[in-house]
Amino acid sequence: MNAAIPHPDCSDLSDAELARRFGARDPAAVRAITQRHNQRLFRAAWAVLRNHAEAEDVVQTTYVRAFAAIESFEGRASLSTWLTRIALNEALGRARAARRRRARLDADSVTDLDQYREKLMQGSKAQDGPETAAAVKQVSRLLEAAIAGLPTEFRLVFVMQQVEGLSIEEIAQTLGILPATAKTRLVRARRRLQQALEADLKDSLAGAFPFAGADCAALTERTVAAICGDD
Repeated sequence: MNAAIPHPDCSDLSDAELARRFGARDPAAVRAITQRHNQRLFRAAWAVLRNHAEAEDVVQTTYVRAFAAIESFEGRASLSTWLTRIALNEALGRARAARRRRARLDADSVTDLDQYREKLMQGSKAQDGPETAAAVKQVSRLLEAAIAGLPTEFRLVFVMQQVEGLSIEEIAQTLGILPATAKTRLVRARRRLQQALEADLKDSLAGAFPFAGADCAALTERTVAAICGDD
């Protein structure tokens, strides 16, 4: 195992240096990266999969894949963008695999799967604690279901812009599309949601799809163990 490089505070490190320490299995760097990006990666994965447990698994897989490919990070895009692309590729791959599985099912099996659709579309799972309680007050199940019902290409852009606060240019860079395309998708997503959403949508969305507290900390520790633990 490579010796960890002790560095208790990584907040002032550049993306390149943070990536180098991540590749060196520095626990401080691994924690800094996961704590900084867990929420954004979770939201991107949820926007594709619409399932909390699957999205959480995608986040951890993203860090493991990023560690394996860390030497390919050249710093041309931000570390955040690079990680988000990995997460989106993983989530989209799982979505395609799920569609292929559904396509192989007969009509009776499809009927059975439909019984679980409502549960899968609930998005964030219920949890105890003040963070979740505040989020539940801000965002209704109807809101999450409405967003989950958008086509994937609209849902991704909407979550990235309205929930995560990315600019059109950042979204376009992350998804590999033109800014004009990203803007068009956002406009269409807003139109589809117009009747379901309140005028103060942006303020309400601040606590949507919570992934913090105990869950976030637990995923961080699992990632540190997976990357920094003994081989």
